[in-house]
Amino acid sequence: MSDDLWGTARLDLKAYLNRIGVAEPPGPSREALEEIYNAHLRTFTFDNIDVLLEQHPGVDLPDVQGKFVGRGRGGYCFEHGTLFAAVLDRLGFAVERRLARVGADPTAAGRTHLVVVIGPSTSSGHRLDGERLLVDPGFGLSLWRPIPLVDGAVDAVQGVTHRVRWSEHGWALERSKDDGWELMHTHDEALVVPSDVAIGHHYTSTHPSVHFRHRMIVTRLLEDRHLSLTNNTVTIRREGEETEHREIGLDEVMGFVEELEVPLTDDERARLSERLKTLD
Repeated sequence: MSDDLWGTARLDLKAYLNRIGVAEPPGPSREALEEIYNAHLRTFTFDNIDVLLEQHPGVDLPDVQGKFVGRGRGGYCFEHGTLFAAVLDRLGFAVERRLARVGADPTAAGRTHLVVVIGPSTSSGHRLDGERLLVDPGFGLSLWRPIPLVDGAVDAVQGVTHRVRWSEHGWALERSKDDGWELMHTHDEALVVPSDVAIGHHYTSTHPSVHFRHRMIVTRLLEDRHLSLTNNTVTIRREGEETEHREIGLDEVMGFVEELEVPLTDDERARLSERLKTLD
């Protein structure tokens, strides 16, 4: 897919790499992909704060770049996927944007999640292990490194195991649970263009039935743990330890927002605190 369609020339690649603390690689490679992906996940939160505050700037690349790279903020799948795909495009990777259906029943969900598929060859002809690779930077507790887009591929990172499976509805991404596998989302191979992403974002940020409008979600992959925060709970996962999950009050929620280093202005912080009081 051409760079012109997605306008990736508008990306300030140097500023992005500076923000995540990674030097520009000499060329596309599996090692470079894994380094940049890991740094991206550790730099930017997954969150829906701007949806709750009704101030979302949109998912056009300059808007996402201004929010993430300029302010150090995070966002949700359409933002993460837009930015990360543009970065890989500029670095010479062969990139496909794909839309997914979230949840256990693909027939009951719209295509409201954005994932990124890389390879198997780069635009310069370098092969990435001869396989296509799936990354999912905007799903909260998702892939922590690229996984081969191969039926039956399994990967375990920091105590979390994922599997890719080909199904009647497309490529299923599953997470291991105590009693089996939990279906996270299913993506197909249909063409995706910028208007698809804009429409998906509009639905997930404005439709009254969407959970992003009724529940705060903030997650981040930290050095020693993965932390998931909602408007009334916190979940902390550490490799080799039992998952901690408990209900918390507003003051503790706002304390975790600070711990996750979400760069809010004083006005945003005050409005978020008031908005959380209205949520169940």
